[in-house]
Formats: sequence, structure tokens, C-alpha cells
Amino acid sequence: MKAKRHIEENDEHGIDLAPMLDFVMNLLIFFIITTSFVKDPGAVVVQAKAETAEYRETGNILIAVRENGEIWLDRHQVDLREVRAAVERMHVERPEDTVVIIADKASKAGIVAKVMDEVLLAGVKYQSIAADPNAGAG
Repeated sequence: MKAKRHIEENDEHGIDLAPMLDFVMNLLIFFIITTSFVKDPGAVVVQAKAETAEYRETGNILIAVRENGEIWLDRHQVDLREVRAAVERMHVERPEDTVVIIADKASKAGIVAKVMDEVLLAGVKYQSIAADPNAGAG
């Protein structure tokens, strides 16, 4: 009587997905790291027109000052007394960020100046005021 041999078939049939999953994960991580998220202060303002306005890539902390004196930061309305603490908190997280103040053309200069003072007291040395470069003087 012949003994039957038990032969294990170890042939793999199919596609090894591990390298593809590694590649997809690397792509996902790359896109997450390189994506720049559009930030907005949360308020709609009509910017003043300026012929000498320049476009700059920097300016990640946006503060909006509306015509009625409301101050908006990170999609929340804040009081003038809260601006310094909020900017300090954001600046500690990302020290390379700069501040852009988006003031409505009908807003009062005194409020904008006070916001600029609070930003300086928060430790941010570079700040700018947004203007509409496409409209020309007017």
C-alpha cells in the first residue's frame, strides 16, 4: 500500500497589496503636510482700495475689523480685550506666522490702531493691513 503524501500548496494566488498601501499612505501624509488651508476671519468686510498694495504669501493670523467696530478673529467675534490673548495663543503655536488686519474701509482708524497695538503687545512684530489691489485708488 502506497502512502499518500500530503502536499501543501503554498502558492500564493493574488496581488500583494502592502506596497500599494504604503504608497497611498505616503501620498496622504504628503498632501496633509503640504496643504495650505485657507483661513478667513469670519466676517465680510469691504477693503479699502490701494494702487500700491502688494500681494504677500505670509499672513496666517487674520483679524477683521468691521464698519460697526466688531472685531473678528478665527471666525469668532472677539472683544478688543481678548485680541492680545488670542493672538498670543496662536503665535505660540506657530511663531513664524504674521498678522493681517482686514479693516473695512468704513471702520474707524482708532479701533484699527488699538487692534494693531494689541497685536504688538502679543509679541507679533510683523503685521500688515489688507487692501484691494485690483480696484485702484478711489
